[in-house]
Amino acid sequence: MNLRKFYSFVVACLFAFSAQAQDYTKYVNPFIGTTNYGATNPGAIAPRGMVSVVPFNTSGGDTSFEKDSGWLSQVYEYTNTFFTGFSHVNLSGVGCPDLGAVIVMPTTGDVNIHPLQYGSSLSDQKAQAGLYEAHIDKYNVDAKVTATQRAGISKFSFPAGKANLLLNLGQALSNESGAMVKVVNNQEIEGMRMVGSFCYNNPKTIYPVYFVMKVNKKADKTAVWQQHKYNDGPEAAWMEAYNGQQRIIEDAYYPIIGDSLGTIFSYEFAEPTELEVKVGISYVSIENARKNLEAEISNVPFDEVAKRAKERWNDVLSTIEVDGGTDDEKTVFYTALYHTMIHPNIMSDINGEYPEAKTRRTKHTDGDRYTIFSLWDTYRNLHQLMTLAYPEQQLNMVNTMLDIYDETGWLPKWELNGTETFTMVGDPAAIVVADTYLRGLDQFDENKAFEAIMKSAYPVEGGNPVRPCIDSYIKHNYVPVDDELEDKLWASVSTSQEYYVADFGIAQFAKALGKDDKYKEFSERADGYKKLLDPDTKFLRPRYADGSWYADFDPNAGANFTHNVGYAEGNAYQYNLMVAQDMPGLIKSFGSKKVFINRLDEIFDTDQFDMANEPDMNYPFIYNYIKGQEHRATERVHELRKKYFTTKPDGIAGNDDTGTMSAWVVFSMMGIYPDAPAVPHYTITVPEFDEVTIHLDKKFWDNDQLVIKKTGGKTNKIKSIKVDGKTLKGYFISHKDLVAAKTLEIITY
Repeated sequence: MNLRKFYSFVVACLFAFSAQAQDYTKYVNPFIGTTNYGATNPGAIAPRGMVSVVPFNTSGGDTSFEKDSGWLSQVYEYTNTFFTGFSHVNLSGVGCPDLGAVIVMPTTGDVNIHPLQYGSSLSDQKAQAGLYEAHIDKYNVDAKVTATQRAGISKFSFPAGKANLLLNLGQALSNESGAMVKVVNNQEIEGMRMVGSFCYNNPKTIYPVYFVMKVNKKADKTAVWQQHKYNDGPEAAWMEAYNGQQRIIEDAYYPIIGDSLGTIFSYEFAEPTELEVKVGISYVSIENARKNLEAEISNVPFDEVAKRAKERWNDVLSTIEVDGGTDDEKTVFYTALYHTMIHPNIMSDINGEYPEAKTRRTKHTDGDRYTIFSLWDTYRNLHQLMTLAYPEQQLNMVNTMLDIYDETGWLPKWELNGTETFTMVGDPAAIVVADTYLRGLDQFDENKAFEAIMKSAYPVEGGNPVRPCIDSYIKHNYVPVDDELEDKLWASVSTSQEYYVADFGIAQFAKALGKDDKYKEFSERADGYKKLLDPDTKFLRPRYADGSWYADFDPNAGANFTHNVGYAEGNAYQYNLMVAQDMPGLIKSFGSKKVFINRLDEIFDTDQFDMANEPDMNYPFIYNYIKGQEHRATERVHELRKKYFTTKPDGIAGNDDTGTMSAWVVFSMMGIYPDAPAVPHYTITVPEFDEVTIHLDKKFWDNDQLVIKKTGGKTNKIKSIKVDGKTLKGYFISHKDLVAAKTLEIITY
C-alpha cells in the first residue's frame, strides 16, 4: 500500500469510528408530541419494536384527557398526572384507541387492586431513545424501563418494607375484554389479553396478545384477582360476598379466565431492593412469548439491555448525519427521524412465526413480518423516506403487503396486527407499491404486485372492500355524491381524489412493466379530477351522477375534523390542490397561473392550510412549479416547520400519524421532499442544515453516500442548484439521479 492510500485508509477508518462513536440519541426527545393530540409517548422502544414499555396515565384521575371520558387514542398525555402502570403493547401517533395492554404497576404497603385507588403521580420523568425513567411518588419507587424488539424490562427500586407487583389485564386502552392468566411459579406469570376493534368500525377485528412475565426475585406471596359481573337474579343471594366485586385468590397456580383479571406478587424487603421485571410478547402463543423473552433478554441485566437499545438507535439514526444548525434544530430533526422508525413495526417472533392475516393461523417468514400500516397517511412521504434511506426495511414492508394479499385476497388498507380495519378512504397500498418500484427498489414479485393492484382497481362480486363504489367511479370517472348521500361510502370528493392518485400510480407502474393498454386506461381514469373541478369556483366539489353540482356547498365547512359532505377530515380548501400527481395539469385547469397562485396564497393567508393533516401537506412545495415563485416554497416550509414542529411536548402539529408528520419534518429540513406519490422525484428547498449526509445502502443503490450542502449567502432564496458540480435546471431531481449523486449543492444568494 503506498503512502497516499495508507493515509486515505486511516482517514476513512477515523471517519467511520467518529460516526459510530457519535451519540445521536442525545438529540432525541421522546416527550415531543405527547400533548396537542400528537399521540406519541415517551416510553422505551427499540427501532421497529413490537414491544414498548410506556407509562399509562390516561385512565382515571382528574383530567380532561381520560380514555373513557372522550375520544382518546394514546396511553400517555404529557399534561396528565395519574399513573396506573407500564403497558407493554402500544401504538404511537394514531387517531383511534387500541392496545395499551399488559400493564405492570409497582406499589408498596398493603395490597390494593383498584386502579383508581392505587394510581400515583410521577415526578422526575426522563426519556431518551430506548429508556424512560421516573419516580412513582405515592410509593417512593424509582422506575426505569427499556426494551428490545420483542420484550420489555423494568427496574423498580423499592424502599424497605412491603412491596407489590401488580399485573393488570383488565385495564387497557382497548375497550375489548377477555383475558387468561396463570401464575406459573413465584417468579413467572403467563397469559393473554384480548384487544382490537380499532376505530370501532369492525367488531370482528379482535385478537389476543400473549405474554410471559418473569421477575428476578421470588415473591413471598402470589395471588390472582378477578372481577365478577353483577347479578340481580336468584343467583345474587348465593354470591353475596363477591357479586359485582373483585375477589383475590391466593396461591392459584392454574389458568383463570375472565373479563378483568390481574395478578399480585408480594414481597417483604428488609432493605431497599431492586426488582427486574421482564415481559416477553407474542401475537402467536404463550410459548413464543417465552421464546422471545429468553432469546432477547433472559440472561441480560437491565443496564445492558438499555445500553444495547441506545446502540441500536444510534445505528439507525446515524444513517442521516446533519452538520450546522442549532441543538434545538437537531433535536427536532432526530426526534422526527426517531418517530419514523416506530411504525410499521415487527410482528414476527424470534422464530419467524406470525399470525396469518384474517385467520390468525400460524405462519413462518424468513424475513421480517411488519404490521401497523396506516397507509392513507404514510403513502405520502414515510415510505419514500424508507426507500431512500432504509431500503431493506421498505422492501420487507412491501413483501409483507404482498403476503397479506396472499392471505386475504387484498392488499392492506389500514392493517393492524393481522387485522384489516378499513380505516380512511382510497387505495393507498397501490400507491406505495408503485412508488417503491418506480424509485428502483424492485426486488419483489412485480407480477404478483400488479395482479394485487388490479384486483383492488375493479368491481368484484360481493363488493370491493378496498374501493367502495368503484363501479360508479369507473362509470362517471368520479364518485357521485349520490353514493355518499345514500350511505354507500364516506367523502365522495376525497375518495375520488384518492382513487385518482392510486390510478396514476397504477398507470406509471403499468408503463414500467410494458403494459401499454393498462397505462392508457388508468391514465384516463387519473385525469377524472378535472370533472370535479368547478370552473366557476375553482374547487373540486361534490357532483351528482347526472352531472349537476351538489348545491349545499360551503368550501369552509369540514375544517377541524368536523363532518362535511364530500370531504374526509378536511374542507374544500384543504383538498383543493390535492392533485400532486399532475400539478402542471391542475395549474392549467385553473385557466392561468395567476388564478392558481391566488388560490394557493389564499389557502395560506386565510388560515385554510392545515399542517395537522395529510391532504394539503405538500402545498408549500407547490410554489416550485411556478416560475418566479420558487423562493416562496422555502419561505413557507421554514415558516411552517418553525411554527408547528418544536422541542416542546406540543411540538408536533397534531397527530403524528405513525410517523407521517415526522417524515415531513425530516425531508423538509434536509431540503428535499417527495411531493408527488408515484412520481419518483424530489422537489428542492433550502435545507435547514449546512450539510446533510445520507449514508446509502450499497446493496440497493450504486452509491454509498449523498451529501446535501447549503452554500452561498445567508438568504433562503436559491441562486442555483448543482449536482456533482453540474447546474440543475429547475427545482426537481429524480430519485435515480439523487441516489447516484455524491453532492447536491443548494447555493443561496
